[in-house]
Amino acid sequence: MTAEYSAHHLQVLEGLEAVRKRPGMYIGSTDSRGLMHCLWEIIDNSVDEALGGHGSRIDIVLHTDGSVEVRDRARGIPVDIEPRTGLSGVEVVFTKLHAGGKFGGGSYAASGGLHGVGASVVNALSERLDVDVDRNGKTWSMSFHRGEPGVFANGAPTSTFTPFETNSELRVTGRAAKGVTGTRIRYWADRQIFTKDAAFNLEELAQRARQTAFLVPGLEIVVRDERRADGSTAAGPVETTYRYDGGISEFAEFLAPDAAVTDTWRLTGSGTFTETVPVLQPTGAMVPTQVERECHVDIALRWGTGYDTVSRSFVNIIATPKGGTHQQGFEQGLMKVLRAQVEQNARRLKVGTDKLEKDDILAGMTAVLTVRLPEPQFEGQTKEVLGTPAVRQIVNNVLTSELMARFASPKRDDKSQTALLLDKVVAEMKARISARTHKETQRRKNALESSSLPAKLVDCRSSDVAHSELFIVEGDSALGTAKLARNSEFQALLPIRGKILNVQKASVSDMLSNAECASIIQVIGAGSGRSFDLDAARYGKVILMSDADVDGAHIRTLLLTLFFRYMRPLVEAGRVFAAVPPLHRVIVMNPGTKPNETIYTYSEPELHTLLTKVTKSGRRWHEPVQRYKGLGEMDADQLATTTMDRGGRLLRRVRLEDAETAGRIFELLMGNEVAPRREFIVESSHRLSRESIDA
Repeated sequence: MTAEYSAHHLQVLEGLEAVRKRPGMYIGSTDSRGLMHCLWEIIDNSVDEALGGHGSRIDIVLHTDGSVEVRDRARGIPVDIEPRTGLSGVEVVFTKLHAGGKFGGGSYAASGGLHGVGASVVNALSERLDVDVDRNGKTWSMSFHRGEPGVFANGAPTSTFTPFETNSELRVTGRAAKGVTGTRIRYWADRQIFTKDAAFNLEELAQRARQTAFLVPGLEIVVRDERRADGSTAAGPVETTYRYDGGISEFAEFLAPDAAVTDTWRLTGSGTFTETVPVLQPTGAMVPTQVERECHVDIALRWGTGYDTVSRSFVNIIATPKGGTHQQGFEQGLMKVLRAQVEQNARRLKVGTDKLEKDDILAGMTAVLTVRLPEPQFEGQTKEVLGTPAVRQIVNNVLTSELMARFASPKRDDKSQTALLLDKVVAEMKARISARTHKETQRRKNALESSSLPAKLVDCRSSDVAHSELFIVEGDSALGTAKLARNSEFQALLPIRGKILNVQKASVSDMLSNAECASIIQVIGAGSGRSFDLDAARYGKVILMSDADVDGAHIRTLLLTLFFRYMRPLVEAGRVFAAVPPLHRVIVMNPGTKPNETIYTYSEPELHTLLTKVTKSGRRWHEPVQRYKGLGEMDADQLATTTMDRGGRLLRRVRLEDAETAGRIFELLMGNEVAPRREFIVESSHRLSRESIDA
């Protein structure tokens, strides 16, 4: 580091160097998430072709050598020379940032690709990339090493690579059948860029393939996994085909988590708008030009008996999980129509002057919203939020027109379903108002004022919510030790007896009538379900403290199921933790008068490492090493030092990065379906060692 700063300190990164220097800017991260994002970029190029009516099948193959291949039968990447660069179309696509056919040149009416950086970024972050294109009766091939075109000696990514010295060459390597076109891309991710544990996730890939097949009716997507998991006895590759001719109506039915109140309604329409965009002229200049755009809207919508909302939105088949202008227009249209209908039927519904709110309408709703338009404006390369302003009003108009027509329909089915829908949303509104009224009359009292809190709660003295902690303790024996080990100023204790109710299987009424579940909800003091109020929670941290054995893990899972289903905002805010009690206590004997040293370890490998280190230092330890079977075996000082004292304890924060994935896992592990759980246990049995089971 130097205080001098002048022009010679500045660096200009040319071509794909910028991608390799700052990969996170283009793919978000360099872990498995970023690895999957690269794969989406390649797949989406093939999907864009299918969206334009070119090709009806895409094959995705995960090879045993860590590479991945994507094949389609679309038009194929152009192989002729691009006049401005003098390079073949293939080389331009894979080596030039912001180069492609999706900048409004007429090749694509609507596409997911916009910025021209997808394929070139994947190439820059690949140790090797091979592309084969079938066009004009020939097969054209080219290979790249970390973005540089050249020739490999053989099929391995580590084989000798010879870069082109003067002119690069798009080689003809075979003949293609008459009329056959398409592209095959195979690449090996660069392990200099991606983390060691980054891997392709088959479940995530299958989910994305299924989603895309729903969004492009008639498109067949084949996912083939040729890898073999460590210890797996499964023979041969796993191959799954996805094809759905019903489109987003089938998608909504697939996503719906509850029994239907209405059929799946399909609402379609379009609108036009004008916008000023730079248009590339034949001379190479960009000229601001006012163009007219058409936006097509397609919505599949249904309501069910539950209160969970499942909503998916897409722009040109690209998922927009954070919404955008199309989502805003959708919600505005729903509010407008249903409020008007409730006002018209106020006497029958007995609503008085109360007004519907968004949550009343969204409860139990499953919706798939798709819009298709040329050159949409997204926020960033990850395309999670649509920003095109005019789309809001177009979606609003289409939804309002189509939904009003449904309510005005003289058909018997439409009349009965719209009446049931109004009954449902009004019932949700009345439940919300009732809960709010009850909350206002039963304000949360602090520990000194309250006589309704469970008698077994050992509360803390502090009223400072941000610094207070609630330990949910397994068993009365652990409670006795924890009382002596805690700091009574800010640490509260709530004991539970063994395994609580599995709320994934139970109804809401069963959950509330269960003494343990009701006590936890009552002590936290913020309600449950839709009425949960995070600001009313009585403690800043909720810490699950169970034994370090299989039963303790099961109890922790049951508690997390309760928090996930009925107090999810607490988990989302990062306020739920798992305590990490030690597994072993080792007393290392020191020579002479030096006092012995007490060391705690938290896993078997950590214990073996410690004992090896002690042996090498020439010291001994007391035999036998104490193995804690439960919290109750510790004395108060040991529990305080290892598990409860803020100065030395270890806590695991429970994180909720992907609610959908977490929901599927909870349903698999704790739900009513036994067969998938049995299959999961059988397939995963190789991961568990017999020594880790307490028997």
